[in-house]
Order: sequence, then C-alpha cells, then structure tokens
Amino acid sequence: MGGLSYFKVLIVCIVALIASTHAQLQLGFYAERCPKAEEIIADFVHEHIHNAPSLAAALIRMHFHDCFVRGCDASLLLNSTTNQAEKNAPPNLTLRGFDFIDRIKSVVEVECPGVVSCADIIALAARDSIVYTGGPFWKVPTGRRDGVISNITEATNSIPSPFSNFTTLRTLFSNQGLDLKDLVLLSGAHTIGISHCTSFSNRLYNFTGKGDQDPSLDSEYAKNLKTLKCKNINDNSTLVEMDPGSRKTFDLGYYGEVVKRRGLFQSDAALLTNSVTKSLVHQFLQGSLDNFYAEFAKSIQKLGQTKVKTGTQGEIRNHCAVINS
Repeated sequence: MGGLSYFKVLIVCIVALIASTHAQLQLGFYAERCPKAEEIIADFVHEHIHNAPSLAAALIRMHFHDCFVRGCDASLLLNSTTNQAEKNAPPNLTLRGFDFIDRIKSVVEVECPGVVSCADIIALAARDSIVYTGGPFWKVPTGRRDGVISNITEATNSIPSPFSNFTTLRTLFSNQGLDLKDLVLLSGAHTIGISHCTSFSNRLYNFTGKGDQDPSLDSEYAKNLKTLKCKNINDNSTLVEMDPGSRKTFDLGYYGEVVKRRGLFQSDAALLTNSVTKSLVHQFLQGSLDNFYAEFAKSIQKLGQTKVKTGTQGEIRNHCAVINS
C-alpha cells in the first residue's frame, strides 16, 4: 500500500511538472500575484512616452527583434559577458529603449518583486506605446519567462535586415511560424519609423558594387534623398522618415510609399517582387484603417507568442540586463 501511495504521488508530481513546463500564455496571468502589473506598465508608458514619442517605433521594433531570436524571452536585453550578446549584433546596434524598459522593470519590482518577466514588460510596453500614438490595440496574453542565453550570432542570422530580399524574408518569417500576410502586416509598422542613412544608402550610391543606384527605388525620391538627406554613403548620423509626412501616425501611409517605390529599405521594395505580398500591399492600402488595425493586431499577437518560455522554463530576471546569480 505504501508503495502504491508513493507511485501515485510520483505520478502527480510528474503531471504537475509537465503541465508547468508546457503552460500557455493567458490574459490576466498576473491577476493574483501582481494584479496591478499591467496598469503600472501602461501608466508608466503614458506618463513618460510623450517626452520621446519616437520610442513607440523603437519599442515595437525591440519586441520584433526579441521574438525573432529564441522566441519572445527578453534575451535581447542581456548584456554581453564572456560572449557577445544579441544587443551587439548588427541588426540591434540602432535599437533604443533599453533604459525605458529597465525603468519600467524597477517600478514593477517595487510592487511585486520577482514576479513579472522582462519579456512580458517588452510585449506590454510595445502595445501600450502604439496605443498612446493613436495606433491599434491588441490583447497581450502574459506569462512569458525570461531566457538565460543571448548570442550575437543567432541574432545576426535570425533577424530580417533592411537589406533582405524576398527569399530571405520569407525564410526568416517562416522560421518563426509567420506567413506572407504577417510579413506584409508587420512591415506596416514602418509607418511610424525612422532610419539611419546607412540602412539604405547602398541603394543610392553603390547598389551592386559598381557605384550604381537601385533601379527599384523611385529615381526622383532617390535624388531628393541624396541632395537633402544622405549626402554620402557613409552618413551614419542623419535620420530619415520611413513614412514621410505622417511618421507619427500609425496609418496606411507606409503602403502608399511602397507602391510608389519609395520604401526606404530593400526589404520594403521586396514586398513588390512577389505576387502574393504585392497583392496584399495593395489590398491593405485600398482597405479601411480599421481593417488594417484588426489584421495588424492578429499578426502582432501571433508574433508575441512565438516560441515563448512558460512554466518552469527560463527565469524571472531581477534585472533585465543580467541573468539571476
């Protein structure tokens, strides 16, 4: 009888461990252990982001880059130690907002020490900042755990770059379980972005290594960029609006620029090189803003649940830039 009881206890423990390890994200995950967590994050964003409204684009880009490497686990936030971390990879060198996330984490830690993950803070802050700009709202299930591994090579190889062609984009998105519709929709976030010249100046000055210009870029637009903005190929300080005229508004302007062959990046131009993505670009441009918002919400929610760590995986970091000792 004693042996049978031990066996039952063992089975219960194994089942509990499996359930914990494979737990799913859920809305209101912190309702019992930190009921004010989401309110604290939203309040912090709304109180401070007006001082730097461009952070909305930076935070959603951070969320995107984080999720493309090891899932949405805040591995992007870790500092380099004996190895080079993700934040030192070329795609991440122009990221901003690390201090903003650290400040949110500090406030949340005062309320509920060791409960809310940095990964969830990124996901929630990205959503709340976009809403603050007047952009779409989407539901953010929580319960993500923080990763303990951050590798520069993985980030370099996994994050789509401004220089990516369609084949590369399709592959990298597919690796994350995202399809071509997600590619077009998530690219739509460029409607509020800005870029350094070096992310596209090769298209202006040396596209194929022969001192030529990218023929897929509108020639008049290219001329204006060279004259007024990026006056040489090595300009790494000038910033250019990705959606000129409405970069502070989350709207359909980006798709209009792409159709006019005025998307800044090769990755923007690549959307017109495939019949499916080209059709989707036109479809969203000609549709309503409400429809775009609804469809964007689906894709960003899908991204936010990519290969997440839950249950007993990973940890809840005390400080977002370092793993717990």
